[in-house]
Amino acid sequence: MQILRSCIKFSVAAFLGGLAAGCGGGGSGSSLAPAVSCSIAQLESQMDATLSQAVSEEDFSYSVQRQDGRQYTFNRGASTLQTSYESKSASKLVSAVMIMWLVERNVLALSDRPQDHIATWPIPSSDPLFGMTLAQLLSFTSGLTIDPPCLEEPSSGFEACVISVANANAGNSIAPGQEFFYASAHLQVAGLMAAEARAMSWQAIVADFKSQTGLFPSSSYNSPSASNPNLAGGMHFTGQDYMDFLKALKDGLLLNAASMSELLSDHTALVPIAFSPMFSGIGGGPGLGEDWHYGFGLWHECQSATFNCVAGTRVSSPGALGTYPFWDRSKGFAGIVVLNGVFGADLLTGITIERSVRSTMESWAAC
Repeated sequence: MQILRSCIKFSVAAFLGGLAAGCGGGGSGSSLAPAVSCSIAQLESQMDATLSQAVSEEDFSYSVQRQDGRQYTFNRGASTLQTSYESKSASKLVSAVMIMWLVERNVLALSDRPQDHIATWPIPSSDPLFGMTLAQLLSFTSGLTIDPPCLEEPSSGFEACVISVANANAGNSIAPGQEFFYASAHLQVAGLMAAEARAMSWQAIVADFKSQTGLFPSSSYNSPSASNPNLAGGMHFTGQDYMDFLKALKDGLLLNAASMSELLSDHTALVPIAFSPMFSGIGGGPGLGEDWHYGFGLWHECQSATFNCVAGTRVSSPGALGTYPFWDRSKGFAGIVVLNGVFGADLLTGITIERSVRSTMESWAAC
C-alpha cells in the first residue's frame, strides 16, 4: 500500500519571502503555494532502483533507519542483514564504545597510561611514548605508528602482542598528542589496559557488554583468533547487529552525555594528519582525497580536501573490505552498507554505494 505523507518545511527566508518548500521539492510563488507531497513508497522504490545498479563486484546489503524507527533495507544477491561479515575497521567504533563504557563505570580513566595497568609495559620513562594516555590511544594520537605482524597472527597471545606493539614503536621520537596516525596498535593497547583494569579477558568484557545491553548476539571478536582478537578490525558481525548497536548509540542508551561528548569530539582538530586511509587509501587501494578528522574510534566526515566542516555532523567507521557504518547526527538517521570485498581495493565501495543513494535517502528520512 502506498503511504503518503505531506512534508512541508518553512524556513525563515521562506516565511519572509512568501516561499514554501516541501520535502519532495520546492518552488517560488505566493505565500499560499500548495504543499508538495512525498511518498515513502515511491522514494523506497527509487532507492531500490539506484542500489540495484550500484557498482560492486560483491553482494551487499544496505540498511538505514530514520528517527521514527522506520528501517529501509536493500539486499543484493545472497547478502542479508543476517549474513556474517568481517568487520575490519568497522569494529573500531564498537571497541571504542566498549572501552568508554568501562571509563563511565570508573574502571579506567581517559588520563590513564598503559603502565598504570599493564605490569609488563616495556617503554621506559625516558621515551616520549611513556606519556601516552588512554584518550590518545582512542583518538589515534598516541604516537604509535607501527602495527607488528602479531596483530594478524592467530597463535600470538593478546598481551604478548601488545608488548610487541610497544617494542616496535619504542624510540620513534614521536611525542603523544602531536599527530594523528591511523593504525590498529592504538586500540590493541587500549584493550589490554581495559582487560587488566577489569581483571578479565577482552572476550569476558565483550560478553559482559552483550549481557547488559543485549547487543551483538550473533557477533564476536574472533580474528585473527579468539585468544588474540584484533580490536581495530577483528569482529565478525551481522548487519542487523550493527544496526541495533547504532540505534542504541544514537538514542543515548549506551553512554551518558559526558561520555558521548568525548566519543564524538574532534580530537584531531589541532594536530597534523600524518596518515589517513580516507585521504590516501590503504593496501594499494584508492582514497577519497578528503580531509576527515577523528574522534574516539570514529571518523568526522568532510567532503573536502581541507577540513572545513562542522565536526560531528556525520560520523562513520568504514572498513577496508567495503563495509560502511554511518550516522548523520544532523538528520537523525544511521545506517550501514555491509560487504566483504578486497582489502584496500574496496575501501570506498560501501561509501560509494551510500553516496549514490544519499539524496533520495535524505528525502525519505525527511518524508
